Amino acid sequence: MELTRGISRRAVLSWIGKTAGAAAMYQAMTTLGFASESTFDKDHYQLEGAPKGASVLVLGAGLAGMTAAFELQKAGYKVKILEYNEKAGGRCWTIRGGDKYTELGGATQECKFDEGLYINPGPWRIPYHHYAVLHYCKQFNVKLEVFNQINHNAYVHSTKAFDGKPKRYREVYADFQGHIAELLSKCVNQKGLDEAMTREETERLLLVMREWGALNGDNQYVKSIEASLTRGFDIEPGGGLMPEQQYSQPMDRSELLNSSLWKHLTTGNLFEYQSTIFQPIGGMDMIAKGFEKEVGNLIRYSSKVTKIHQDDKGVTVNYVDSKNPGDTMTESADWCVCTIPLSILGQIPANFSSKLSNAIRAVPYDTGVKVGLQFKRRFWEEDDRIYGGVTYTDMPIEMISYPSTDYHSSGKGVLLGGYLWDENAYEFAAMPPEMRVKKALEYGAKIHPQYMDEFDNGISVAWHRVPWTNGCYGIWTPESRKDHYKNLCEIDNRVVLAGEHASYIPAWMEGAILSSLDAIKRLHEHAVAAKEQNA
Repeated sequence: MELTRGISRRAVLSWIGKTAGAAAMYQAMTTLGFASESTFDKDHYQLEGAPKGASVLVLGAGLAGMTAAFELQKAGYKVKILEYNEKAGGRCWTIRGGDKYTELGGATQECKFDEGLYINPGPWRIPYHHYAVLHYCKQFNVKLEVFNQINHNAYVHSTKAFDGKPKRYREVYADFQGHIAELLSKCVNQKGLDEAMTREETERLLLVMREWGALNGDNQYVKSIEASLTRGFDIEPGGGLMPEQQYSQPMDRSELLNSSLWKHLTTGNLFEYQSTIFQPIGGMDMIAKGFEKEVGNLIRYSSKVTKIHQDDKGVTVNYVDSKNPGDTMTESADWCVCTIPLSILGQIPANFSSKLSNAIRAVPYDTGVKVGLQFKRRFWEEDDRIYGGVTYTDMPIEMISYPSTDYHSSGKGVLLGGYLWDENAYEFAAMPPEMRVKKALEYGAKIHPQYMDEFDNGISVAWHRVPWTNGCYGIWTPESRKDHYKNLCEIDNRVVLAGEHASYIPAWMEGAILSSLDAIKRLHEHAVAAKEQNA
């Protein structure tokens, strides 16, 4: 569309959104007068009136399995859970000092973190709109604290830009906004817009660009008080006879745009990462422990499922002791809620329908690697003034996350020294655990030179090597969802599946819990109807 012919307000807003991000577009919408959430209703999932004597066997004591057991027991069902591990939680997992973990291939790691320090190799944050997770946190008195996702004083880093030197998030954020706002303000000033927008609207839009981009009175993004109040000062304002403040010089526009550092600026705008984000005090497994207090008496631990058989009367599951396999044991029930990850379930003999079997095989699992690093002191706070948040890099470690708790603590501290996906994760998963830690240190030292002198110990988890999942989470495509998702979630005779893989929120605890609530509600209705039919 040619500017000389004018453009609509919708087009202007769309242009701002595509060029400068959702935050800028929303601010423009608000100024122009246009701008003014998974819902969870706990009452909708309340179950009652279980058929007399009806029993349910739950496979897996992750959050999906324990949610099912908790609600089904309240409704009057006889419930038992078989769990592969020696403790509940599944991927809702926290590693602390003294914990030992053996991955596929036989490598065993012992965590040597100091008391009170930990890493969450699985879920590590809870968005404010994950209402089901927050509901159970409140119900089970799991105390929460704020997780700091975006820290403007953390770094964004590219090995290919600015001589490989990390830049503060606030500097990149401010300079990117400023340069884009300056360009947009010049476009808005063109008289071609007069035909599509009133003079008052054009003036408002210019004001948006000036304030959003920290432009000076001439609508320029240059070294100035306006820019420095956003990106920071070379010498910060002080008091008394301290050195006089000095404004900072914005990065060159072309170099910044070519650096690709700006791609990390939209993270905080993504729905899952918008504030407020929470974490349980003391580790993510505090949520699992909250559930475990309620249903722990129903769980048989160290139980590896080896066969699932169903008929018109019920379900029988064979299992062995996962630590000391010996004689095969059996457990039977009228119904079964199976929350075993599909990457494992697909390896277990079962007489599921062909539709369900095909659906299980249609969902591969993504990989992921996390590396936890303990350092002798919290240098990121003491030296770099970084309190929580995430640093992003184009190196294989992809990010460094700083603890959002115990600020200014003396003694040691733990960083998430890498959170890897895709080809980077596959490469790291192929390494021995100690090599993953070594490589995370080498990469991280390019951002924090203190790494090598301050390093104490580390531990890593590569999810494709985790024995009870063989992967991180289920990967769906639009095509596979169309062909298999409904078949995966439907009740298959006496069995229904639940877990993050049976949700539209894969990899998140919310998806696991909502999937479970939906599955048991349908199973309950099915069980009641079957009882009435046979009465």
